[in-house]
Amino acid sequence: MKYQESFLKAIRSKIPKSASVIEEIATVLEISYDASHRRISEKSKFSIDETIKLADHFNISLDNLFSKKEKVIVEKTIEIETLKDMLHYFKTSAEQIEILTRNPKTTLFYSAKDIPLFYFMDGTILSKFKAFVWLNLLNTNQKKVAFESFIIEESFAEYMQKLKSVYENTVVNEIWNDTTINSSLQQILYFHEAGLLSLKNANALCKNLKRIINLIQEKCNASNNNFNIYYNELILLNNNMLIETEEKLTMFVPYTLLGYFITDNEESCKNVHQFFKQQIINSKPLGQSGIKEQNLFFNRAIRKIDYYIEKINSQVDLLF
Repeated sequence: MKYQESFLKAIRSKIPKSASVIEEIATVLEISYDASHRRISEKSKFSIDETIKLADHFNISLDNLFSKKEKVIVEKTIEIETLKDMLHYFKTSAEQIEILTRNPKTTLFYSAKDIPLFYFMDGTILSKFKAFVWLNLLNTNQKKVAFESFIIEESFAEYMQKLKSVYENTVVNEIWNDTTINSSLQQILYFHEAGLLSLKNANALCKNLKRIINLIQEKCNASNNNFNIYYNELILLNNNMLIETEEKLTMFVPYTLLGYFITDNEESCKNVHQFFKQQIINSKPLGQSGIKEQNLFFNRAIRKIDYYIEKINSQVDLLF
């Protein structure tokens, strides 16, 4: 089938049978009836700009139409090198996820290699520290200043709060294992040992991590049908995220610390959706487990944090 013929077939499937495809295309492209008719009869070809405009208007995935099955067209998040970039990243992320999760039947799946960033969107010292870490690790030219001298714009709070609100009002399935908290703890230890994080703040950050673990355990036991956390002992997690709506699946695949490839390629998303379901089958649903199973998981996390607190403070003792 020719490309234009295939594209027109997809457009026809998106409009009522009683509607005129010529008039629909003329309206969207802001061209005359005759010019639209020439495109419908394939006497004229759609330009690239026209194709993209029509695909956006009718919500048609061009990669599903024209790509080979082994190729997927993706969008990607912006690259982050400055605080301004990071502010734009959180702004666009909040807007994009908010659009995808407007439907009350939306479900979000998260493979938590690290603690999901939504837990750091609460304006605490941990929120500031994560922004400090991200900027230091994403920008090799970042001037090495101490955490105590690091200033974050107040406008961050607005977009962080929006992301947090979206997450809390969506049905969420998180998959964790015993290593999910490791990177946050290692970051605290690293910047303290590098002389860029005071002992007082290192202890405060560990205390905040404990708060997050306790918060998650409380959510497990609350009468909240929106939140499910699963403990998986079998595979390494990867920070993949999948949003399921009534209309489509959208996948977010990490490629850097905060960078994600985004696609709604139907076949790929269905495969990932099935993989998430398989992971859940092979995991322990902590919200439905007994108090013993829950305590085993959460107490291990608390003990690991206590170990890092002891390690951080023992370095001070060695100096005296």
